[in-house]
Amino acid sequence: MKTDVKFNYLVDRFADIQVLRYQVPGFEDLTLSQKLLIYNLTKAAEEGRDILFDQNCRYNLLVRGALERMYMMDGMDKSSDDYNAFLTYMKQVLFANGIHHHYGCEKFTPAFSKEWFKQQYSKLDAESKNVLENLNSNIGEAKTAEETLLKVIFDPMVAPKRVNQADGEDLVKTSACNYYLNVSQQDAEAFYNAMKDENDTTPPSFGMNSRLVKKDGMIYEEVWKVGGKYSDKIEKIVYWLEQAKPYAENAKQKDVIETLVEFYKTGDLKTFDEYSIKWVGDTDSRVDFVNGFIETYGDPLDMKASWESIVNFKNIEATRRTQILSENAQWFEDHSPVSSEFKKKEVKGVSAKVITMAFLGGDCYPATPIGINLPNANWIRQIHGSKSVTIENITNAYDKAAQGNGFAEEFMLSDEEIERSKKYAYIADNLHTDLHECLGHGSGQLQPGVSREALKAYGSTIEEARADLFGLYYTADSKILELGLLPAKDAYKAEYYSYIMNGLLTQLIRIKPGDVIEEAHMRNRALIARWAYEKGKKDNVIELVKKDGKTYVKINNYKELRKLFGVLLAEVQRIRSVGDYEAAKRLVEDYGVQIDPDLHNEVLERYRKLNLSPYKGFVNPVYELVKDENGNTVDVKVTYGEDFLHQQLRYDGFLK
Repeated sequence: MKTDVKFNYLVDRFADIQVLRYQVPGFEDLTLSQKLLIYNLTKAAEEGRDILFDQNCRYNLLVRGALERMYMMDGMDKSSDDYNAFLTYMKQVLFANGIHHHYGCEKFTPAFSKEWFKQQYSKLDAESKNVLENLNSNIGEAKTAEETLLKVIFDPMVAPKRVNQADGEDLVKTSACNYYLNVSQQDAEAFYNAMKDENDTTPPSFGMNSRLVKKDGMIYEEVWKVGGKYSDKIEKIVYWLEQAKPYAENAKQKDVIETLVEFYKTGDLKTFDEYSIKWVGDTDSRVDFVNGFIETYGDPLDMKASWESIVNFKNIEATRRTQILSENAQWFEDHSPVSSEFKKKEVKGVSAKVITMAFLGGDCYPATPIGINLPNANWIRQIHGSKSVTIENITNAYDKAAQGNGFAEEFMLSDEEIERSKKYAYIADNLHTDLHECLGHGSGQLQPGVSREALKAYGSTIEEARADLFGLYYTADSKILELGLLPAKDAYKAEYYSYIMNGLLTQLIRIKPGDVIEEAHMRNRALIARWAYEKGKKDNVIELVKKDGKTYVKINNYKELRKLFGVLLAEVQRIRSVGDYEAAKRLVEDYGVQIDPDLHNEVLERYRKLNLSPYKGFVNPVYELVKDENGNTVDVKVTYGEDFLHQQLRYDGFLK
């Protein structure tokens, strides 16, 4: 990947966040039609922004609207510490797409005073206050907008967690996400269980695109579609998809866009399945995109999907390694340590590529994944296959921004680990992502009658563990060297060390003292690392050693560690395949949740001295049409100079 080494990756820092830029190498080499396809798809990706804010919490649009209008007004008092705290809080809300942390899900605590906020709010003009009152009435609050804001922002007992995963609690009632209204967990589970047909081998993803509401004793769905909930935003998404359609690269891609539009118009989940099958089948197009209700991490019941979009194009040179994995998918499935009854007898339709991200939207923005494997429906994956991507210009931006920051020197045990990391970590980590997305998520099969919701709140963690373990197990396989995917037989050790160090130690930097691990990906990493540490004690596979009063990871036997990964992979696949809820619960609760407070405090103190930010996200490039003297579009120009706050305010209509 050719990127400018002088490129300024850092955009902004606030709270625990570092905002970066990413480059889009190769965009200038695309055809004009491909560029215009990307341009229109980016416009569609911008339009779902409000949907995600509202999905994350019903108060989010009101809070965001108030913060932005106060920031933009002429009378804002900018001379105090309260203002600086207000600016940080506003950036946190914009970055997280709401009032809760994007990763930890806890509500932000403002460092400005309630009295200062009230004084500034009183300076808003009548038009702004009227807009906010309308937003407040849409929520259904009987109070004034100001009263609602004061309650939501300053009362820690109001909407404290966006997604609650605490065992033994009503996960629906105690989660502030806006997927349910006035219903309990029992209500929701009973409602959707009644829809299931055990004889249906191609079931739709019930509840994926709706809010479940209880009113006057009746439970019903508010469907997200044209003419339904979020209609005004979905109509704009549809408009830009229609604008993109003339630039489709082929008939298959045009059909994909048309079917997605039909889904948005009808809300029909069977149509969404048709779209997903067509999307998986379009492997010839250079430009690709995701747009819709996709991931279910924001729902404590792992059913309802947040709105997201990405726009990308294939990195042809880098895709070589993922094509090799795709071509050998059956070999990897056959040689997996998983029980034969849980393996796919025939791996179908596994397509994988390395992409260059062109635009991020919704739940992929500003924080973004580094790999994606879709669709989610297990039966589609089994019959029609899946698409997997590794987003290399994003991983490249992470890598470039982290160079020389002192993190490895602080947390790795010796020069040997540091040098190995410098030499192999980037390529080994990308390979692990390829294996995770391309083969891990697509591996194995559910037993007849087992639904993807069988593991309930533990489903996302178990699924991520399954994909991670698949990647870890095979990163060290001789087949990888045979296929030319790693440059040396010890290169995998860089990924093993980094993964165990992260799972046991360094991911704790993202958690506040006294809290437990709740986010699914973090639980997954802790589960794998801690399980391997505990099960390997007898043979001293992994140690936690002290050096100069600091705790470090020491891996004594990499081959035995790989065997442990294989054993755990077999058990996790069994749990997934048979829907063993109790086993999933034990595994996650025993290894993935609790934190040693002394170790936690040590890690936090060491990290604090580095003056780094544990979370990172991105601003998007800006795409502009280039016209000739006759008004004809002759090119699309991409620029990178926009800062974080300007981009957020532009998306929300306050700036051009």
